[in-house]
Amino acid sequence: MILIGAWFSRSKATSTGDDFLLAGRSLPAPVLAGTMLATFVGSGSIIGAASFIYEYGPWAGMFFFSGTFIGIICLLILAPRVQRLAKYTVPQILEMRFGKVVRLIATVIILVAFVGITAYQFTGAGYIISLITPLSPSQSTIAATVLITFLALSGGLKSVAWSDFISIAIVAISLIALMIYIFAVDFGGLATYVDGLNPIQLTLTGGLSPIQLLGYFLPVFLLLLGDQNMYQRLAAAASEKTARFATLLFFFGAFFIIVPVILLASASSVLQDGIDPDTAILSLGGAEFSPAGLGGLLLTGAFALIVTTGSSYLLTCSANIVHDLVARLRTQETTDRQAMIIGRWGVLLLAVLGFVMVQFFPSVLSLQMYAYTMYGAAITPALLAALFWPRATGTGVAASMVAGGLATILWEINGLSQSVMNGVIVSLPVALVVMVVVSLLGKPAPAAKTTADSQAEHIQS
Repeated sequence: MILIGAWFSRSKATSTGDDFLLAGRSLPAPVLAGTMLATFVGSGSIIGAASFIYEYGPWAGMFFFSGTFIGIICLLILAPRVQRLAKYTVPQILEMRFGKVVRLIATVIILVAFVGITAYQFTGAGYIISLITPLSPSQSTIAATVLITFLALSGGLKSVAWSDFISIAIVAISLIALMIYIFAVDFGGLATYVDGLNPIQLTLTGGLSPIQLLGYFLPVFLLLLGDQNMYQRLAAAASEKTARFATLLFFFGAFFIIVPVILLASASSVLQDGIDPDTAILSLGGAEFSPAGLGGLLLTGAFALIVTTGSSYLLTCSANIVHDLVARLRTQETTDRQAMIIGRWGVLLLAVLGFVMVQFFPSVLSLQMYAYTMYGAAITPALLAALFWPRATGTGVAASMVAGGLATILWEINGLSQSVMNGVIVSLPVALVVMVVVSLLGKPAPAAKTTADSQAEHIQS
């Protein structure tokens, strides 16, 4: 990964802001599909989702991940339109319909949410470093932060995309191979695995109420549906056809990651009762459960996957800084060279903020649900309104984003996510109701005249 980053950091490979943030709009379908899959399946799946499945069982895990597949299907429909718009960020899309104020509010919310997502990649990669080196967990997190930041700083989306493509292949092979080994050798068959599961883990909800289970489904679904990373990658496709084909590959490729994650995490609850749930899958790389080569391959693939996911979110946040903040403050137009430099400084700043944030959450899963909810409740409804609801107004969308973001923060501050249910059950309805009511009370406004008319027509078609 370091070599890939160094290769694409050459001025010949990455010389403009377009190269740094959108890979020169030249990614082929397999690489594009690989980077989309690797971006969404980072420590949120290998650690966060594995922790959930370890506690609640395989059926609840299937419901947790169903949001991923439904979200990808929705992206498949949106892919050609997003590729035509060819925007760097989601706030740029929102400004086309609702104006500059909405763009600014969206930028702040996205940065808050994505720094959180980046933060738990630092923790996830740190887990693996602490498993294979004498470093403590805190020292390992620092080392992981440095590596993730370097990869994002070097070659931009080109280095991240190609690193993703390689790492997702490694992690898919290692997860499938480990799954086969665990069930064939450690269990000696599927029956032993089923018999060893806690009876409550064999139920459809794993002991959770339907509302609690929905609280885990919605954040994943809403994030994928409106994830700026996905829109940025679709914009980096060579053509509309490439964007659609890559999304289709993303859908089928997800099965090769998600199915092994569900089976391995739930198998770990049988083989290793009482361990830290965050290590449910990673601990299966130990010598007592798998051959050294297979365990090493698992840790290598998982580490690479987490590192590139963290780099992806740092990179997309730097796009927000360059195009949604700095570009608005400067009186002169930002050149491509300046955009690349500002983007790299933005990556460095956000990495520091992410490292600070990770100190305040008890687990990867709790930080994951907070970050997903912040984005899914505040940004995704606004983005869908921009694309599909002509009656939405800028005032309604702005009020919705603020209400959804504040509801998420207040729910988290009061500890209700751990004691009652995830905040999305409250913040999403709040955001939707505020958007609908305020929009219907106001007068519909025409699209903001900040881009070419043809682009405005695309977004309202």
